[in-house]
Amino acid sequence: MEELNGKAGSTPFELPNRRGKQTLMVLLTRKIEFAASHLYNNPNLSAEENRRIFGKCNNPHGHGHNYALEVTVEGEPDPVTGMVLDLKELKEILEREVMQRMDHRHLNYEVAELAGQIPTCENVARVIWQLLDPKITQGRLHRVRLYESPDLFADCYRNGAAGAGKS
Repeated sequence: MEELNGKAGSTPFELPNRRGKQTLMVLLTRKIEFAASHLYNNPNLSAEENRRIFGKCNNPHGHGHNYALEVTVEGEPDPVTGMVLDLKELKEILEREVMQRMDHRHLNYEVAELAGQIPTCENVARVIWQLLDPKITQGRLHRVRLYESPDLFADCYRNGAAGAGKS
């Protein structure tokens, strides 16, 4: 650490820069997977308009996805534990707030937080953000990334800011 900090005994989370010391922000990401079904339907549109806009996603029986969720928390590592947050606690939050609510569920009918919304990848990611943000008390929720398929995902950031340090 002496090479990074310039002197022995200083915290390993600071680096010298032209203006003195700079505190480093660490981004920690946990990934989980869950399976759920949904359908896209806007009750304010005709059946024909729904089929035209949403195509096969408007199948009245729904269709399923194996979702992958990445949750990123930002913060400074605790000097005692070296962790931004307790990973066991984050795992428990994800189990309680996401898995128990959404895994093997029909998002349109079984997830109260999605009532009245079309459960697009974007809306599901936003709801997950709203569920997790008040529960994460160490560090700060930085990003929710929800993959609906390997080539389609939605990102949610605080106030729409897609960069570290923005708030």
